[in-house]
Amino acid sequence: MRVALIGRTEIMYNLIETLLSHGHEIALISTSKEAKEYKRSAKDFELKAKELGIPFLYAPKISTQENVEFIKKLGYIDIALSMNHTSIVGWDIIHLFKHGVLNVHSGDLPRYRGNAVQAWAIINGECKIGLCVHKMEGGSLDSGDIIVREYKEIDINTKVTECLEWVEDRIPFMFLESLKLLEQDEHYILQKQSQNPKDALRCYPRKPEDGRIDWKASNESILRLINASNRPYAGAFCFYGQTKVIIWDAELYSDDECAGIKRGLL
Repeated sequence: MRVALIGRTEIMYNLIETLLSHGHEIALISTSKEAKEYKRSAKDFELKAKELGIPFLYAPKISTQENVEFIKKLGYIDIALSMNHTSIVGWDIIHLFKHGVLNVHSGDLPRYRGNAVQAWAIINGECKIGLCVHKMEGGSLDSGDIIVREYKEIDINTKVTECLEWVEDRIPFMFLESLKLLEQDEHYILQKQSQNPKDALRCYPRKPEDGRIDWKASNESILRLINASNRPYAGAFCFYGQTKVIIWDAELYSDDECAGIKRGLL
C-alpha cells in the first residue's frame, strides 16, 4: 500500500523502516512537536524523511486547508496511519485517503478512551489491558470501527512499565496486520464501536502530583498506585519530614505476614 504517516513517538519513527521492509511505500511523513518524554523529536522525523526522499510536513494542527492542499499534491495515497498527534484529525484529512486514517489506541475500546489508559486500568483493578487499531472519525477521539485488537493480561503486581513495553512491541505488527486485512477486503472490520455513552469510560491525563500516596488507603490501592505511576512516569511518592520519597517497588502482604514482620521488628 501507499501509506502516509501522521504522528509522533519512537514507535512511529521505527514504523517507517518496518513498513518499507514489508513492501509498503511511504508517501508522506507528518509530525509535530515531541513531548518531553519522547525519544524521537520532530527534527528526527524530518531528517529521516530527507534521508529516504519522502515528503515531510510539520503540522501542529493537521486539519488546515493548507495541509489538505499539500497532501492532495502528493497524488493517490491508500491510507494514513496515525499515532499520538497533537491535534484532532478532521474529515477533510480522512477523506484524502481511500481507506481513511487508522489510529492505534492503547485501550480496550470502546472503554478506556482518552489518556493514560494503562495506568487507569491498573488503578481500577482490571485483569487485562487492550490495544486497538481503529478507523478514525473526523473531529472525535478513539471512535470508529475496530480493525485489530489484542489483549495483555495484568494483575495487581503488573507495572505500567511492562504495559508500555508490550504496547511498543505489538503496535508495528498490528498496523501491518491491519493493512493486510484491508488489502484483502476494503470493507473489513473486526467490531463496530458501540455508540452508547454507557459503554465508554473516558480517561484523563495523569499529572505527577497524582502519584502522591494516601497512607489511609487500602494496601491494594497503594500498590496499584505505585505500579501505575512507575517508570517512565514520575513515580508514586510520599514525604518523610521535608524529604520527598519516591517508591518504585512494593509488595502486597497478607495480614498474617504483616503481623509476622511487625513481630520481627520488635
